[in-house]
Amino acid sequence: MSLPPSDRELVVEALGRDPTPTEVALFENLWSEHCAYRSSRPLLSAFESESERVVIGPGDDAAVIALPDLETGENSDTYVTMGIESHNHPSYVDPFDGAATGVGGIVRDTLSMGAYPIALADSLYFGSFDREHSKYLLDGVVEGISHYGNCIGVPTVTGSVAFHDEYEGNPLVNVACIGLTNAERLVTAEAQSPGNKLVLVGNATGRDGLGGASFASEDLAEDAETEDRPAVQVGDPYAEKRLIEANEELIDADLVRSARDLGAAGLGGASSELVAKGGLGARIELDRVHQREPNMNATEILLAESQERMCYEIRPDDVAAVEAIAEKYDLGCSVIGEVTQGNYVCTYRSETVVDADAEYLADGAPMNDLDHTEPSTQDRDLPSPDLVDAFESVVGSPNTASKEWVYRQYDHEVGTRTAVKPGEDAALLAIREIGVGLAFTSGADPNWTAASPYDGARAVAVENAINLATTGATPLAAVDCLNGGNPEKPEVYGGFRAIVDGLADMCSELSVPVVGGNVSLYNDSVTGPIPPTPTLAMAGTKAGYDAPGIELDGDGQLLLVGGRDDLSLGGSELLGQFGGTDRFPAVPENAADLVAAIADIANDERTLSVHDVSHGGLAVTLAEMIGAAGADVELSGRSPLEALFSEATGRVVVETTHPDAVHGRLADVASVERIGEATRTGQLTCTVADETLTYTAAEIAELRDVLKSGLG
Repeated sequence: MSLPPSDRELVVEALGRDPTPTEVALFENLWSEHCAYRSSRPLLSAFESESERVVIGPGDDAAVIALPDLETGENSDTYVTMGIESHNHPSYVDPFDGAATGVGGIVRDTLSMGAYPIALADSLYFGSFDREHSKYLLDGVVEGISHYGNCIGVPTVTGSVAFHDEYEGNPLVNVACIGLTNAERLVTAEAQSPGNKLVLVGNATGRDGLGGASFASEDLAEDAETEDRPAVQVGDPYAEKRLIEANEELIDADLVRSARDLGAAGLGGASSELVAKGGLGARIELDRVHQREPNMNATEILLAESQERMCYEIRPDDVAAVEAIAEKYDLGCSVIGEVTQGNYVCTYRSETVVDADAEYLADGAPMNDLDHTEPSTQDRDLPSPDLVDAFESVVGSPNTASKEWVYRQYDHEVGTRTAVKPGEDAALLAIREIGVGLAFTSGADPNWTAASPYDGARAVAVENAINLATTGATPLAAVDCLNGGNPEKPEVYGGFRAIVDGLADMCSELSVPVVGGNVSLYNDSVTGPIPPTPTLAMAGTKAGYDAPGIELDGDGQLLLVGGRDDLSLGGSELLGQFGGTDRFPAVPENAADLVAAIADIANDERTLSVHDVSHGGLAVTLAEMIGAAGADVELSGRSPLEALFSEATGRVVVETTHPDAVHGRLADVASVERIGEATRTGQLTCTVADETLTYTAAEIAELRDVLKSGLG
């Protein structure tokens, strides 16, 4: 990829001269789609990002949100950070290092805010599971995430895994991170004062990851796995762990005035964006950067995306203290320049190689005005599978099957904050400092957004909010990772615009501010574009750290809450397995009221278990609830396929010893239907119309073990 002629003309006009080769490369990367959001920034204003809890919203390395004081209801001085990023192209070329460095990058974004990382979530998307290449990518990505996360001691507590044919040539790896900080420790990525020093701390700079930002801004070529390998970074989690602890000491000692992680576009991206946000400039001597490879030129030093590096703004009198902490943790440390009032200037061997306005570098890229076509709606053309075949195919699908093979590779308990572990609707973290439980969930469903980008994205937001509510938590804030194909294709851009609007509209209805995120376009290859994929990571809060699980207790009645009016099958796993089309089911009109009611029900001590109805429909929900206890269920009034396999959102199954309380809380909010009772049999018996399905817990577990059995 090179700087387009139209962009070069703008640069020449702004500089008043021809750019140097290093400036050309810097503008190429900073004005790429990956860094500048040229095709998406005009759309992102649809998101509401403010609330009384939001301390720092979009535009920094991570967002900052105040947790509530449980006694007063006001903001406490305890803050969490939220961030999310994608590492899609690198994870196709090198699944282990591509995924691992995605974890490293989002953790360093957390460090930049003066926060300590306490939890990770990963949402992963691959081609069809029956293809060996998909299994190879899945195995490598999970190994990379687990290796890096386990080594740095940050638990991966939640996430999602989905398979869809259209990810075959371009998987997605979206990673979110939660950090913990407070008002006194807060740092931003906005340079503060001219004369302060710019200090580079961390691993030495090599040639790995060169051109990573521009690589992420173009379609994957057929030979990407070999030709693009130099653009993939190589991670060192042990250095990252030392950097995490060094950052803690720097923050505790109040040595950092501002900070930025070195990610896309390397030192050039981090340092120019840091001073641009402060309306300032910089003078950087590239010779001073500590390097691990010989004979690196100015462009390589400036743009290499070597990992485990941070750029700090430090007062001159504090430099010695920073150097001492870096030495303590065996980290490299270079005083590479200083903040100035003028341009962003880089020299190499006494020659000026960059001299440009920092704000123009960071924000001067022109936006794209692209054509789009509106997504079409789907007509009803349903298959007619045997009910037993349908149940076993959907419950045993890789999309709805147990993801235990994935999360068992992660250390999800390190740090001792994980109160509700992976495998439930949402994780729950103990913020013991103020007695708050922090619920955390992440995911999307490509079947939904392929069938209906707008309504599918709305359903993604509802599902994430209900996942939090099943722990008893109230949604606090969200970050998104908006993934799409080549936006220059009108049908692709139309689908992308629709997921942006759908996600923004529903988050607004739910009063959930979207406080940050990431956009990843050009997820396109010789096999075609990916489905529009709006990964949403959402956090919520509650008093305490206890929550009902999804597994049945055995002593309660079973109630189905919500969603009786529209049980269409569009976007369902049933249609994914057997073919056919249908319109996507309508999402609840009163989603915010429904989420609040579900949270109250989950917090009622008479609620024994609760589980949302989503991927795979009611059939999968019931199957996932069976363990030592079983269920005797009877469904009526609908076709068997709709009753069991519609993925209409806004529904949960509740096991309770006091059904009247559930009916009372949901009066005028949602329908409540008794569908059966929990039993002590360890068996699911489900009668629908004139057919009865019976499966033991062991038989269900065998159906749902497809990932482990398929990967050997």
